[in-house]
Amino acid sequence: MISQNAIETLRKTEIGAQGLFIDGVQVEATSGASLPVTSPIDGRPFASIADGNAADIDRAVKSARKAFEKGSWSRATPAFRKKVLTKFADLVEKHADELAVLGVRDNGTEIGMAYKAEPLSAAGTIRYYAEAIDKVYGEIAPTAENVLGLIHKEPLGVVGVIVPWNFPLMIGAWKIAPALAAGNCVVVKPPEIASLTLLRLAELASEAGLPAGVLNVVTGLGAVTGEALGLHMDVDAIAFTGSGPVGRRLLEYSARSNLKRVFLELGGKSPNIVFADAPDLKQAAVVSANGIFRNSGQVCVAGSRLLVQSAVYDRFMDELLSATMRLKVGDPLDLTSDVGAVSSAEQLDKNLGFVARATEEGARLVTGGQRMLTETGGSYMAPTIFENVMQDMQLAREEVFGPVLGVMRFETEEEAVRLANSTVYGLASAVWTANLSTAHRMVRAINAGVVHVNTYGGADITVPLGGVKQSGFGRDKSLHALEKYLELKTAWIAL
Repeated sequence: MISQNAIETLRKTEIGAQGLFIDGVQVEATSGASLPVTSPIDGRPFASIADGNAADIDRAVKSARKAFEKGSWSRATPAFRKKVLTKFADLVEKHADELAVLGVRDNGTEIGMAYKAEPLSAAGTIRYYAEAIDKVYGEIAPTAENVLGLIHKEPLGVVGVIVPWNFPLMIGAWKIAPALAAGNCVVVKPPEIASLTLLRLAELASEAGLPAGVLNVVTGLGAVTGEALGLHMDVDAIAFTGSGPVGRRLLEYSARSNLKRVFLELGGKSPNIVFADAPDLKQAAVVSANGIFRNSGQVCVAGSRLLVQSAVYDRFMDELLSATMRLKVGDPLDLTSDVGAVSSAEQLDKNLGFVARATEEGARLVTGGQRMLTETGGSYMAPTIFENVMQDMQLAREEVFGPVLGVMRFETEEEAVRLANSTVYGLASAVWTANLSTAHRMVRAINAGVVHVNTYGGADITVPLGGVKQSGFGRDKSLHALEKYLELKTAWIAL
């Protein structure tokens, strides 16, 4: 684990102006324009990124296509790609301290979470797909004896990757690593408020021996660079994690351009269901508090709807409030902080708007609901709990993406299922019960891509992550993620 002394040294590191990463080197944006990078820790700018545009996306895509056609990566042996990606993972791990602090300065995630969830997770993901790729085989079809049917697996070509600002390294690696392992070339569009770690990641990939043009990073505003990537006629697929409205636009861009494949993960309004026979109410309360308040609630699978059975409601709420009050909100680069900063002043204002609306609609504020630590100049918000939340309220229906929890009561298992499924989302969920039969029934009944039982979060790279309904489609993580980045080709050979 990183030390506080190392953190303080890295906190003071000058970052300066960052360019785009195209064809293996940093270059200026075509326009020469830049965007300031403001830290949510103190509200002060500490770096700048290039403000890319459609011309820059075109440069990056052309670089990726040239590299793909050259074949130094796309036609390289899986063993060679494995060797380079393994070295890449080693370098990410070696630079974990630097990457973790850089990311926290950019987006405000508490360092204790960021260190594991960002560089260490990214390194593990890259290593996982490096190890997997030389174990992916084609197939021989069961044909007549005078025919040989072969099924080849080939890389798609140029893959566009668009990632959010909450965990850019972790989520970026979920997409970049399998795409690269499969032999594709990649153009990454980072979030404009959290681009720095992905730029550094590309430099480390080049240092590991990834050929020029195989991994490119174009920073800039999503409405400009994201749109250009989505509309580009020479991009074969887009892998996206972010908001529903942007996901819909990417589908439109695919239809308006070359019908590129689009893989979407669009967030959720995940139910966390506590039955009266939960094996340990205190532990469930602690995990539930962490499941919504860590990283200031800026987690796509956050358990933002808490459903508690009436028989234990009062006891559980006491435990939940106690666990919440023990969380320390503060400087995310202080190892003693449990909750860091909200990613930006704009996101903080949005969160507070949800609080105001919930109060107007009749929910009861139990704790929090206000900005904190205003003297720092940063963006901090108190962990917030509302009870008496009804299903027709905004707080029960829309993703806040902030440290705001809505609590509901339920009586029966059937009512819990109805409430759990009463949203347009279906990403994650949890069930707390000591009854094995109840657990299995709930796993089948809840419409979600992930159902936790007697825990919340923690699923590793070995299992897929993705949603149903308006939480999107396509899966990150696990061996299944490789399928998105491979094309099937049939060879039908008369003998």
